Amino acid sequence: MIKFGPSGNCEEFYAEGHKHTEQAAQFCKARGLDCYEYSFGRGVNMSEGRALSIGEAFRRENIEISVHAPYFINFANPSDEAAQKSYGYVLDSAKFLTLFGGQRLVFHPAAQGKATRGEAVQKTIDRLKILRDYIYLNGYEKLMFCPETMGKAAQIGTLEEVVAFCKIDKCFTPAIDFGHINAREQGSLKTVADYQSRLEYMLAELGYDRVKHFHVHFSKIMYGGKGEIKHLTFEDEVYGPEFEPLAIALKNLKLQPYIVSESAGTQAKDACEMKRIYNSVDIAV
Repeated sequence: MIKFGPSGNCEEFYAEGHKHTEQAAQFCKARGLDCYEYSFGRGVNMSEGRALSIGEAFRRENIEISVHAPYFINFANPSDEAAQKSYGYVLDSAKFLTLFGGQRLVFHPAAQGKATRGEAVQKTIDRLKILRDYIYLNGYEKLMFCPETMGKAAQIGTLEEVVAFCKIDKCFTPAIDFGHINAREQGSLKTVADYQSRLEYMLAELGYDRVKHFHVHFSKIMYGGKGEIKHLTFEDEVYGPEFEPLAIALKNLKLQPYIVSESAGTQAKDACEMKRIYNSVDIAV
């Protein structure tokens, strides 16, 4: 089934007096949400006991948990030593995802740096093939490793690049951040057709089974000439994208992704709004 949930804990969570991630499971359940994304963005710093405690809390409430690996992963870094650290960040995240009892791990692929675009993309592909080997060697091949579309022009992670990364092996599943795509492409996502054309591209390149339960990040994002500037909330009326056309496109194509709200401080509220919109729209005739 399609699932909706927040990335991390929102302002309302803390306003209600909650302090611990374990409490986020019941917080999500009470709002009718289905999933939750835990971020290791600044590093994997957690005890195994704490991870098991968090996993048990989410299992008890039947809320699926995913993780976001550290933000500083860069598989196009010219340094092989830096690349080794990136492998470690992904594998450490996978270890704790397993302790949580989750299945999905999102990661930022790379930054272009001083290389040409083609050189950076090829290096990323080469390194992701090595990551694939590490994934199998460590017994993590049943997890979903999700390279994410990125919002800044200098980052590696266009839709086409992410699809190419996912062609490397079935352990890779697209993480499509529609706010990032919209920011990178200067407001390109407006209509059902805008969304549907991108979804149909993924289907054509990867097949229905690989795409049906893909990973989604969604938020409105302020952007400038170089792409993403900052995340916003659904209250914003200047920048997009809007969720309703995506909801219709998903229904049209019978796709059931795992949808994470990355709104700035209103993640749970906006995840609830996406679920409401999805349940209220009809497929196009």
